[in-house]
Amino acid sequence: MSLSVVSRSTVGRRPSATQPRASAWVLAGVVLTAACGCSGARTKPTEEIVEIETIERLPAEEPAAAAAATATGQQPASTDTKPIASQPATPATPATPVVPVAPVAPAAAPIAEEKVTLGDPTLTAGIPGSGKVTVEQVETWLGDPRNHAVLNPLLPLGLAQGAAQISGLDKNPLTRAKVELGRQLYFDTRLSADSTVSCASCHDPASGYTAHTPTGVGIGGQKGGRNSPVSFNRILSAAQFWDGRADSLEAQAVGPIANPIEMGFTHEGVVERLRGIPAYRRQFDKVFGELTIDRIGQAIAAFERVLVTAPSPYDVGEEWRRLQSLDADDLADDPELARRHSAAKVAAAAQPLSESAARGREIFFGTKGNCSACHVGANLADEKFHNIGIGMDRPEPDPGRFAVSKDTKDTGAFKTPTVRNVALTGPYMHDGSIATLEEVVEWYDKGGHANPFLSEKVKPLKLSAEEKADLVAFMQACTGPTPTVETGRLPE
Repeated sequence: MSLSVVSRSTVGRRPSATQPRASAWVLAGVVLTAACGCSGARTKPTEEIVEIETIERLPAEEPAAAAAATATGQQPASTDTKPIASQPATPATPATPVVPVAPVAPAAAPIAEEKVTLGDPTLTAGIPGSGKVTVEQVETWLGDPRNHAVLNPLLPLGLAQGAAQISGLDKNPLTRAKVELGRQLYFDTRLSADSTVSCASCHDPASGYTAHTPTGVGIGGQKGGRNSPVSFNRILSAAQFWDGRADSLEAQAVGPIANPIEMGFTHEGVVERLRGIPAYRRQFDKVFGELTIDRIGQAIAAFERVLVTAPSPYDVGEEWRRLQSLDADDLADDPELARRHSAAKVAAAAQPLSESAARGREIFFGTKGNCSACHVGANLADEKFHNIGIGMDRPEPDPGRFAVSKDTKDTGAFKTPTVRNVALTGPYMHDGSIATLEEVVEWYDKGGHANPFLSEKVKPLKLSAEEKADLVAFMQACTGPTPTVETGRLPE
């Protein structure tokens, strides 16, 4: 798997030879009524506008490469890329306080709706231009009605089965303008007291949207108490942090700002600082109608919700597994099914599972490994909390979920992390105490560390050396590209 850095300080992955089907903007004159402004929530109509809808355009004969792209859900990316090393991971400070995000009155309704598959690089490419983002560029960007259309997000292959898990859009709908504002905030160190730490410092695209340190590192080099969770595929998750103390992505986004170890600022201070930056002030006025800490949280959460993993070899293999048994009669009766069948076959051939990974898949989902007892669903994570024994041999173990729930059975329990892109996100566990996937498998093979609160799902596996290697190979095969993201273009 290769990653790439796109010019203009952009981080992403080299595009494959495949390309998705083309789509065209079509303006349809429709009498709709909407108030000016774009908070994302709908209000009573007030004036005539036009609706923007997306229409897919299929080529007459779809080549094999395009078919593979359709099957995998791969999105096109910029072509001016250079290979870089694979991504690592970042630590998250555990002590981040959760600040309740008060409900905010919506500004005006958006203009229209647009269906978009998450992973589309146009969502994270930044405002067009080079260098610092200027007020003039912001005005041009905000003047385009398409950037205020409510996005109806579609998940790529693999994650698509988790559509019912999508969380937060009812209170914080996505728009391109809101996502772009969140992108700027995510990479801006001015959200920290001394302007040295951003969200990306601990959740870096170049490091697998985490950091490769055991625990998070904040202002002044201070170290937190827990490893940094990944910030991709968060659209499928409600509770955030290792102990689930934040009930939304919005609440999670503003917590580190006021954490003395992480960003060391105050919410009042960051709001005042951003008000002093014209390009930020203009975007908040147009997107939300106001600049508050709650709106900052909403913008960052919107950006994080469009960060998803694209199909991995595991995903394309599962799609072909489902479709390969179809016979000629089935395909003759359903042209769309026939197209999917052909595309899945091409994609599986282009991204095959190794023999070792295929054996590891059987261990992972079978009774031998029983990994899917917790690592299940579209994101290969059950969104629940389990004690697997990590740190329970210390004099004062981290209480984990118990600190939130006050339920004794939650002592030492932590949220199940995703297996997706796990090969890029070490070190592992809530305290970053395990360096490699091989060591992770060894931990589970021995049955964790015995303690009164150990999950009943954690038992000795007694795997052979080959089976352990196969299990690691399968987890590595769960690695898919993440979107190309502009990291350097921030307001002047």
